[in-house]
Parts: sequence; structure tokens; C-alpha cells
Amino acid sequence: MDILPLVEWLGEAPTIALFGLLTGTVFGIAAQRSRFCLRAAVVEFGRGVMGDRMSVWLLTFSTALVWVQAAQLMGLMDSADARMMAVPGSWSGAIIGGLIFGAGMVLARGCSGRLLVLAATGNLRSVVSGLIFAVVAQMSLSGVLAPARDWIAGLWITPGGRNVDLLAALNLPEYSGLVIGLIIAVYAMFLSRRNRIGLSRQVFASGVGFAVALGWVLTYAMSQVAFDPVQVESATFTGPSANTLMFFIERNPVLEFDVGLVPGVFLGAFLAAFFAKELKFQGFDGPTPMRRSMMGAALMGFGGMLAGGCAIGAGVTGGSIFVATALTALLFMWVGALVADYLLDQQPVAAVA
Repeated sequence: MDILPLVEWLGEAPTIALFGLLTGTVFGIAAQRSRFCLRAAVVEFGRGVMGDRMSVWLLTFSTALVWVQAAQLMGLMDSADARMMAVPGSWSGAIIGGLIFGAGMVLARGCSGRLLVLAATGNLRSVVSGLIFAVVAQMSLSGVLAPARDWIAGLWITPGGRNVDLLAALNLPEYSGLVIGLIIAVYAMFLSRRNRIGLSRQVFASGVGFAVALGWVLTYAMSQVAFDPVQVESATFTGPSANTLMFFIERNPVLEFDVGLVPGVFLGAFLAAFFAKELKFQGFDGPTPMRRSMMGAALMGFGGMLAGGCAIGAGVTGGSIFVATALTALLFMWVGALVADYLLDQQPVAAVA
């Protein structure tokens, strides 16, 4: 992929921000039209239903695996250069942060990525929750919550100064990731057919996974031609939400992939909802849902930063290159969400409240 002419024309910082905007726009359109939501998939699973939301999530996850692993086999990216693979990972952060994020996801009725998509369609509850999420994420990155995050993350880290490539650790061949993705994709297609999901929604669900691959390929291509070091990354919303917030606050902001990604998701989701005539202002239904959403957003802000990524960043983006701590975080997000849903939404006392 020859992006050098574009870089020479725009400059390095605007180009990488443009790549973030493009990745985010594709993600936002696909996520809005497919109604992609990990929380909804977990709730279905916890209640013994393998319904349409579970089908959509599996389509997204498998598509990300297939596209990313195929791109790696074709030399369009190298997961060894990815930021989350090139730095030490935290097992303790993945476990504890995953549990916290999963619980917060249920309280807020959506993960951070889902809140951003809903905010673009006029959901004021998601606007408020998203702002709280971004603020707490920034507090966890470099504010008053940073010492607690550092302490928990430091309890158990990966050895050797790098994260663990799960495929390499298991001595599996390079093509095994693609095979795993195809197997999951076949099952996802079976579920989609059983749940009578239309072709367009299946395509958009796959588009969310494609957006993840697009981000990986574009940032890797940029890293090969840029004079200054460029982080190889893709869609995630914990760090980028904090960075985007600071971009509009700091006096001398710096353009980067994150700063393009978040506005791109908002723009894509807004356009998708506009053309589908689904723009609608929505608020909180009462004080209890408001408290739940705000608390959930705060938990996701801290939990996502501790886990090394959100449901998208760790669950799909990190999972697509088989980062061991990312897949661990995804597992414990499921556990945290399942427990929270059982305790808060499936018990009779919760229904009365």
C-alpha cells in the first residue's frame, strides 16, 4: 500500500488523523446499522438465548479475525509491531479491569463504543454517560485514579517486556488464526440464518470487524513511511475518548489516530441514522436509570483503562491479533457482565426497584 504521496501532500499528523477518521466512520456506520452491542450479546447468552445480538457479535468478531489474519499473511501488517503487543501486558489488570468494565457495561446499558454510536443518534443518556466515561478514563490515565490503576496493573504482568502472542505461545502455525476466524464465521452465519437476520444487517455486522482490520492496516502502512514513530493500532475507545477530550481542552493539541477515530464514529453513526430516519432525542427515564448509567460509565472508564482496552479495543481489536491479555480481558468482561445482569436485572427485587 503506497501512501507516501498522501503523506507528502497532507503531512504525517493530518494523515494519521485522517486514517482514524476513516476507520471511525466505517465503524460508526456499520455499528449503527447492525446494532452491534456486546452487552446485549452477553445478556442473551446469560439468559440462555443465542439470538440476533449474539449472532451480530460473532459476525463482527470472526470478520475481524479473518480480515486481520489475512492481512498479516499478505504482509499488509505485522502484529508484532502493534502497540498492545509491543509493551508488557497486565494479567491482573485484564482480570480485575475486565470484571469492572463488564459490570459497568450492564449498568450503563451499553459498552463505551455503543454509547458513542447511540449519542450520535440523539440519545442524551449516552451523551452524558459518554462524557463521564471519558473523564474517568482520563483520571485513570494521568489523574487521581492513575496510582490505583498502576498498582493493580503491576500486580501481575507478562514477562520479557512484551505482551503474549497466544498463537506463538501455543506453537500454532501462522495460518491458524485465519482458520479459527473462518470456523467462528461459519457458526456465526449458522446462527444468523437461524435467527433470520437479513443480509444487509449481516453485511454491516461484518463491517464493524472490517473497520478494525482497516485501522490495523492503515496505521501499519503509516508506520512504514513516517519519519516520527507511529503507533500501530486500531479501534478502541478508552484511551481515544480520553485523548479526544484533552485535544479540545489543551492549548497545543496534537493530531493523532485517536483524535480522528472518535469523531469518525460519531459522524458515521449520525449519517447512518440520518439516512435511515432514526435520529431521535432520548433522555433518562427517571433517577434510577440515570444513576445506573452514570455509575456504569465511571466503572467502564476505570475498568477499560485498567484492562488495556474496552469491549472493542480488547475484545475485538486486541483479540484479532491474539493478544493474550486482551482475550483475558474479554473473558472477564463477559463474566462481570453476566454476574451483574444476574444480580441486578434478573432478580425479582431488581425488577420491583
